[in-house]
Amino acid sequence: MRTPRRRTLLLAGLGLFPGTPLAQGMMDKVDLGAPRMVEAELDRSAIERLIAAAAGRPVDLADRSLNRLDLSELDLRGADLRWARLNGARLLRTRLAGANLALAWAIGADFAEADLRGADLFQAQLGRARLDRADLEGARMVANFDGASLVEARLVDVRGGADMRNQSMGLIRASLRGASLERADLSRADLGRADLEFTKLRGARLDGANLRAAQLGGADLTGASLDGAELADADLAAAILVGTTGTPSGLERARNLDRAFRG
Repeated sequence: MRTPRRRTLLLAGLGLFPGTPLAQGMMDKVDLGAPRMVEAELDRSAIERLIAAAAGRPVDLADRSLNRLDLSELDLRGADLRWARLNGARLLRTRLAGANLALAWAIGADFAEADLRGADLFQAQLGRARLDRADLEGARMVANFDGASLVEARLVDVRGGADMRNQSMGLIRASLRGASLERADLSRADLGRADLEFTKLRGARLDGANLRAAQLGGADLTGASLDGAELADADLAAAILVGTTGTPSGLERARNLDRAFRG
């Protein structure tokens, strides 16, 4: 288990220090070309040995640099991956149900068809990551998914909304700016106040989703199902609502509805 001192040293190595706001803007303060962000300190065989030694218990990979490794199809259920660096790693069909990826870095990583049910992705950095057909049911995804691909992903009951009771470091919420969520299942997803600007949601299922006060400017919801979705105070400027189905709640109280495309 990594110590608090080790985590403090890690922050310093990334150019961050205790008290630095760990919101999406932290990426601007990090040297993504630093060795710990591009290299790996273990190889796949070493991780397989750690999994075997854990004998069915969750493996501890916290703070590890695992960049660009192929970890596809490994059993990492419940693994401690807090602060781990997984930039450019391959995790196709990897079992990560219940894993703790809080504050992990996985920029450009490939999680296609991975099992991330119930995983904790709080403040993880997954910009440009691939999560096509991944299962994130019930995951905590107050994280950065800007430019990521989540085509046909399962995001039922995900928790990505801002907690307005604890915003001392600024608005901490899910960010999916420019992400691709075509045909994704976001039934009952909590994305209150989330940043979904220019997000592609064509054919997505958003039945019962909480989109209250979400930023949906320029988002493409062509053919999306919105039955029971909460849209009060959502910003719909230049959003494409052509061919949507179902009866959303609070649509008449959405902001900039008159500027949306509703043909």
